[in-house]
Amino acid sequence: MEAIQGIVPFILIFGIMYFLLIRPQQKKVKEHQEMVKALRRGDQVITQGGILAKVTKVKDDNEVEVEIASGVNVRIVRSTITQVVSKTEPAANS
Repeated sequence: MEAIQGIVPFILIFGIMYFLLIRPQQKKVKEHQEMVKALRRGDQVITQGGILAKVTKVKDDNEVEVEIASGVNVRIVRSTITQVVSKTEPAANS
């Protein structure tokens, strides 16, 4: 009986840590992955380095090409995009 009483506080602490730290972090990672998947040409983004850029081409699942200055295009890894500042509207189907 005393062994169970000694284990219960650890279980409670783990449960609290899960709901306060682990679960919100997993939710944040999932939201970031969805944001990165939804990138389109014309979106204004901010990279991890703090660079404001405009998406010019979606290369593949891992890379995008962005314009950081007029005529200066660079390829970056999608996961380094931290925020989408402005989204473009999808092209209308004619």
